[in-house]
Amino acid sequence: MIKNNLTGLISVIDNSNLVDKVEMRLIEIFLKNKLKPGDPIPKETELAKAMGVSRTVIRESFNRLKTIDLIESKKHKGTVIKSPSLFNIFQKTMIPNLMSDTTLRDIFELRLIIEIGLADFICQRVTPADIKFLNEIVSNEPEKSDTFLFDVEHEKKFHAKLYEISGNKSVIQFQSLLLPLFNYTYKSGLYNSPVIPKKYVSHRGLVEVLKKKDSEKFRNAMRAHLENHFQRILYIESKNEALVAGVVNPGLV
Repeated sequence: MIKNNLTGLISVIDNSNLVDKVEMRLIEIFLKNKLKPGDPIPKETELAKAMGVSRTVIRESFNRLKTIDLIESKKHKGTVIKSPSLFNIFQKTMIPNLMSDTTLRDIFELRLIIEIGLADFICQRVTPADIKFLNEIVSNEPEKSDTFLFDVEHEKKFHAKLYEISGNKSVIQFQSLLLPLFNYTYKSGLYNSPVIPKKYVSHRGLVEVLKKKDSEKFRNAMRAHLENHFQRILYIESKNEALVAGVVNPGLV
């Protein structure tokens, strides 16, 4: 007689399809053989014969691995291992209109974290030519910009230059990846929340601080520059918490 509780008595059935299994097996082979970017991998026919599956299954597995930037086809070399680009994978799935406000806010917060953290690298690597370029960008900036929500293109151009000065290729690529999200975030009105005037540093002020190449002062200046964004995000968060707690009438916010 079979017991009512079958857990542990019957092994779990592997319901993954054949392509899933071959894909994982290929990755195991790459790791086991310690393959590096540029190293060739066996041909489809060889793998199909060795694994006992059709070339169609191998080809589909290859397509999946190409999608995640793990392999690529090279002329005269066949299929080789590729150094995967996390940003290329992100780019294929970053569709702002399909993202929730929470996801957009998380990504925007990530931008703030990165820009404050880049201070040391920016101060170490900035050149006189960079300062000149930044001055040209801010030449038309309003004198009082503490409550002014910058034109998206103006904002992107200034901060993109800072990313470039950092010299970190991954950060530069990441910033270009986030540009469509910044556009959507600004246009959606997600951050048109009230702000309380505090010590603020404009783009023009950032350039003046950057000239001194003092990373600590530049980091503090950048935090002050981004203060309005922090306030907007935290205001939205506080408002949502109040709504959940039933403290605020939805019709009044």
